[in-house]
Amino acid sequence: MGLLDNKKALVTGSSRGIGRKIVEAFLENGAEVWGLCSKPSSAKEELEALALSKGTKFHEICANVGDAGQLTEVVNAAVTEAGSFDILVNNAGITRDGLSFRMKMEDWQNVLNVNLTGAFVVTQIVSNAMLKAKRGGSIINMSSIVGIHGQGGQVNYAASKGGLIAYSKALSKEVGSRGIRVNCIAPGFIETDMTAVLKEDLKNAMIDSVPLKRAGKPEDIANAALFLASDMSTYITGQVLGVDGGMGC
Repeated sequence: MGLLDNKKALVTGSSRGIGRKIVEAFLENGAEVWGLCSKPSSAKEELEALALSKGTKFHEICANVGDAGQLTEVVNAAVTEAGSFDILVNNAGITRDGLSFRMKMEDWQNVLNVNLTGAFVVTQIVSNAMLKAKRGGSIINMSSIVGIHGQGGQVNYAASKGGLIAYSKALSKEVGSRGIRVNCIAPGFIETDMTAVLKEDLKNAMIDSVPLKRAGKPEDIANAALFLASDMSTYITGQVLGVDGGMGC
């Protein structure tokens, strides 16, 4: 028996890093998963094989999360195919770092388009389907410790992730009476492709600021998502779960 048996989930940013680990955790716990990524991925066959071994299915769908028109078309098609979703994880995100007084408008807008507007577009479609299905659901939005505490050189990213928290709290009040829960996960310093490019001295300084004295792993975030997606968290909504090793204390 899996925690997500007979559930259908949509996970954006599914092909690598945190998104892929979330997909794997969901499949291992019995969910049928639609993974949305920007282009066909090398992960597809492995995830299909994992799903088959667990007696479920994995579907890969592709869209540019920053393109609202394209995203709407692809997600609507997925909803039609699935009937509805029980779980949505808005994980897709990008960074375009730079100091605010030098930041190009393009870098500001692209980050907001993907990280915040993209999540809104997907959630609007999926939450409408959840409401029509009348069986509740769990929406999980991937924020960041940066969206809570800020970070120099990341004003666009911080704004998008902070906005996602406010959006989630407001939406939780709109849909809670229908049994739909909306929560955020706020990762701290996690070992991903985004952090792999950082200089070693900066990585060490970041880890030194973590009370648990280690970087987090994508699996740590996937475990939190599994909890929020499952029936173990049916009385939790409008919350921000920090998975940061204590950085946000």
